[in-house]
Amino acid sequence: MRAFYFDNIPGDQRLLHDSGNAVSDEILKSTGVLHWHIPTSQQNQIDAVAEERNYKNRDTITITKQGLGDLYEAKLKSFYEEHMHEDEEIRYILEGSGFFDVREHPSDSWIRCHLNAGDLLVLPAGIYHRFTLDENNMIKAMRLFKDEPKWTPINRDSSTDANPYRVDYLKSIVVN
Repeated sequence: MRAFYFDNIPGDQRLLHDSGNAVSDEILKSTGVLHWHIPTSQQNQIDAVAEERNYKNRDTITITKQGLGDLYEAKLKSFYEEHMHEDEEIRYILEGSGFFDVREHPSDSWIRCHLNAGDLLVLPAGIYHRFTLDENNMIKAMRLFKDEPKWTPINRDSSTDANPYRVDYLKSIVVN
């Protein structure tokens, strides 16, 4: 995985949008974002991470234009809406590639995380983020869950900063 600040230049969200400013692992950890690279040939290591982090359930999602058909553009738009979840979001990339953008606090800058096969990303509950495919237009990912599988986005608006999970998230991060 490679992380960098998003350039904020208007255009196709699937383009790299690399500002040229890399983001270190230390900065990512300060936002609560964790990542590992586990080669897809060694997926059994996912079981160890799942046990350590108490992930009990998993499923697989594939996002392609062919698979989603007429819903493709609408789905990509919905994934790209800035949102948070009340649970960790855990993704292990099996095939393809894409971007997770996370909000840095308190700067409110976007950090773009480019994930490829073998990358495992953990976003903490309460962090603002969004997702999009890259120009390859395909990703297959394993989603891991602590409890029953669910994916409930809470789009950012004037009320989300008061959400208890957002408040807890802000309390948990180190702000320089």
